[in-house]
Amino acid sequence: MGTRFDLAIVGAGIVGLAHALAAARRGLKVVVVERDPRACSASVQNFGFVTITGQEPGPTRERALRTRDVWDEVAAQAGIAVPQRGALVVARRRESRELLAAYAASPEGEGCEFHDAVHARRRWPMLAAGLEGALLSPHELRVEPREALPKLAAWLAGRHGVAFHWGVSVGAVEPGALVHAEGRIEADAIVVAAGAALRALAPAIARRTNYRACRLQMMRTAAQPPAFRLEHVLMSDLSLVRYAGFARMRPAKALLARLHEEVPASLANGVNLIVAQGADGSLVVGDSHHYDEAIEPFASEPVDALILDEMDAVLDVPRPGITEHWLGVYPVADVAPLLRENIAERVLAVAVTSGTGMSTAFAIGEETVASLFGAAA
Repeated sequence: MGTRFDLAIVGAGIVGLAHALAAARRGLKVVVVERDPRACSASVQNFGFVTITGQEPGPTRERALRTRDVWDEVAAQAGIAVPQRGALVVARRRESRELLAAYAASPEGEGCEFHDAVHARRRWPMLAAGLEGALLSPHELRVEPREALPKLAAWLAGRHGVAFHWGVSVGAVEPGALVHAEGRIEADAIVVAAGAALRALAPAIARRTNYRACRLQMMRTAAQPPAFRLEHVLMSDLSLVRYAGFARMRPAKALLARLHEEVPASLANGVNLIVAQGADGSLVVGDSHHYDEAIEPFASEPVDALILDEMDAVLDVPRPGITEHWLGVYPVADVAPLLRENIAERVLAVAVTSGTGMSTAFAIGEETVASLFGAAA
């Protein structure tokens, strides 16, 4: 571990790997140091959903568009499957129908199609009866994070010569070096993309920004019959009050008021229905949102029931058997959607603090590397 690097990165989640890619593409000598023996934390616990529609207009949406394009490039080269493309946002209520129709007519809705209830059921027969309509966005893609992250790391090592040190816990960062139990790794610049571990490596930043965790409950169902196929990732009314691009539309206020009357427990638990289907036919279903400094390991069965009830209301599929339950996590802070601050000279802490890591990380990595090493030639 005595070689000096241009860039050392703490953390092999999607944010760390995105910085490694941006630096490696510029011919820089890169090392990634990860405390776990393999990628098994936040980045493999999510949907792998690169979301464009509904992102807040401005930097977040622009980053998502760029990141989507990089995912397309990387997936083709690294052998990463893209099992789903596009998003289908289903309206259960009149207010959500009005919101989706307004979004489709807005500049951010370019390329999206709004379908009334009759046309939506005709095109997507798996949708439940009684819905008000649906918005189809063509912009999204989804990867299986449990497969994509290891393949991405292996491709970075094999194709771009990125060095990986797995199972190495960094104890301290200082200008020009990472300090760990067995010595030091020297580098001209350092990016700390360590998720929850940022609190230990940059405690002053963590305290000042109220850095904490958002915990998500997620599930995987048994494989669905071959005839049941979700071509697009599915969302519902609850997503419309959580995604800033939707929540800023005029009908969102009336929708939120109605949701408070009809499903207060879902709002209180941050339920935001997303349903994705894997190549094996299983459905990944989630999620909920609970915020705390500590990451409690306990999942709530009533919260799982709220998520599954929402799925039942929009999909005409028998209540599936659940084969897996797990807790996802991502960092949040009073600085959102992105924390990027100096720990020391040429040492940056970087964290996506809005749950959009898979959607924006590649663009953020390019920005950070440009700030450290100058604009690309």
